Amino acid sequence: MITIIGLGPGTLDRVPGPVRSILLDEERVVIARTVEHPAARELADRRNVVFCDDIYEAADRFDDVYTAIADRVLEVAATGSVVYAVPGSPLIGEFAVRKIMSRGEDVEVVVGESFVDAVLTEIGYDPLDRGLQILNGHELADPLVLDKPTIIAHLDRPEILADALVRIGRVMPEDARATILSGLGGPDAVVVTDLIDDLDSGLAGLRTSLFIDSPPGGLTGAVRVMRRLRAECPWDRAQTHHSLVKNLIEESYELIEAISRLPEGETDWVAYAGVEDELGDVLLQVLFHAVIARERGAFDIDDVARVMTEKLVRRHPHVFGDVEVGSAEEVKRNWDRIKEEESGEPADSVLDGVPVSIPSLQRASKIQNRAAKVGFDWDSADQVMPKITEELGELEEAMGGNGEVVDELGDLVFSVVNLSRHLGVDPEIALRRATDRFETRFRRMESQGPLRDLSLDELNDRWEAAKTVDHS
Repeated sequence: MITIIGLGPGTLDRVPGPVRSILLDEERVVIARTVEHPAARELADRRNVVFCDDIYEAADRFDDVYTAIADRVLEVAATGSVVYAVPGSPLIGEFAVRKIMSRGEDVEVVVGESFVDAVLTEIGYDPLDRGLQILNGHELADPLVLDKPTIIAHLDRPEILADALVRIGRVMPEDARATILSGLGGPDAVVVTDLIDDLDSGLAGLRTSLFIDSPPGGLTGAVRVMRRLRAECPWDRAQTHHSLVKNLIEESYELIEAISRLPEGETDWVAYAGVEDELGDVLLQVLFHAVIARERGAFDIDDVARVMTEKLVRRHPHVFGDVEVGSAEEVKRNWDRIKEEESGEPADSVLDGVPVSIPSLQRASKIQNRAAKVGFDWDSADQVMPKITEELGELEEAMGGNGEVVDELGDLVFSVVNLSRHLGVDPEIALRRATDRFETRFRRMESQGPLRDLSLDELNDRWEAAKTVDHS
């Protein structure tokens, strides 16, 4: 016979009399999860108690701890009646209890006052007001969503509490406050409310919890801010899907520019801060469109995320199914095949689906990639070079009056895009970097004095001098 008893959050006098009688019954062996509890220590002063703190010290993983505790309880129960006593309630956060109940044949559970009850009583919060979320400090979700009052428990070690505070600080407003509650119900109880950055991770312990009740940050907070702007800001309220298109294009290009500043092979934190900022501006556009669609009853941001998730799962059967692939190229072929199946009918052309409105360099690259799928392509970059030479010659002829210059120049640029594709270089990024280099060097020329009255030779000298700075 195994009787599992919750000791509540505090001292032994808070445990109901009939339950204390079971705990003090010398005919039963009492095993307690930890001595780090007021009622457990008091019980040990009045009778023999077997504690499991030695298991915590010996095991590397918590699951091993819970399994070892269950083994100990079941082994003793094989020879007689045993009581397994846990802090709080056996039904909340007691993972060893689940293992005992799944393996034991004769198990009785006596519930007790949980740490959740103690926290809510101390804080004075009714969970039916705005809901309640309870999280395990060892297994915080990523992304962490704090859209309602939240209790984080199992903050048993300083590094666990410190990590929880960092994670919370990343998704909550800068002035958000939280409350650390340690040892509730006992003489050593500590309750501290402060700014998240100022809370002390040294308050961690087996009976430590964290309570957060602040306006949500992170993605949830952004959605709420966007909805309020649509309701209260005249400019935001006046926008439509169509009026916002230019903003989406501009913000996307600014993000591309920020990404182009990221150095290869190293982490530039200043550059990453720029990418973070521009990603936020692009995300704003996504949220804006989702909020407008929600007002129309079409969809909201959760629907967007759901459709995206389903698409990702469907198009990655080698990750979420039993399909095997041997290369990134095979993954891409599977993606294209599944995408075509999703359309429900075969395309009229392999070129279908390439948007006309995207930048011309990108559209040229996509069109060439589509044609390459049916084998209409050069085998290597080396084979593209003669084509560029040929197109350059035709452009020279057009400049001499034999042909259309705009057409021949377009053919030349199209061939250069083809070369960039074979080299694995994004032509848009390559051109942007070249333009940035030109701008930097030209500004260096200007820094040496006015340019307007210089001869071409003098300008070239300035240019060469500006170029040498790149290699100094």
